[in-house]
Amino acid sequence: MPTTFQTSVNVVQAPGVPGDFASADPSFSFVTSGGILVADTGGVTIGCFAWVNAAQNKVASTGTGAPSGFVHRELQASINVFPAEFGMTIPAGQRVGSLMTGGCYFAKNAGAGVASIGMKAFANTTNGSVSFAAAGATVAGSVESKWYCVGWTDGGSGAAGELVKISHLPIG
Repeated sequence: MPTTFQTSVNVVQAPGVPGDFASADPSFSFVTSGGILVADTGGVTIGCFAWVNAAQNKVASTGTGAPSGFVHRELQASINVFPAEFGMTIPAGQRVGSLMTGGCYFAKNAGAGVASIGMKAFANTTNGSVSFAAAGATVAGSVESKWYCVGWTDGGSGAAGELVKISHLPIG
């Protein structure tokens, strides 16, 4: 049975969590036509891409075409599964907060390959997870976004499962 007690101590604090700001660069959020954005059926995963149904102001972690934005972490997730120790899902019907259309954020590389600086970020159309490939490439089950890999955490290499810094602007 999982425990909720502390089980380890890290020597260095984690540089970030998926969905966190990765820099102090200007950031931009999705503008609605009215009302607030709420999570659609199934909830929305923080630190992933998402799509907006503008007619209903609902946000989903699934979609077609380029994603509407990246789900920023604003401590809006709930721990819904007992006895989980953390949660990264905004439950259906809850306020999404800031769906970001620009800025620099941490994302987890959910792809099988290494993310290199300058690669494009691809959004998985079934769960919004982030993977990386060259611009114009085909990634199964994913669509190319306007976002780029601009770096990774200290000691990181952009490998699968690692935190990667993404931005709406390429480096250079």
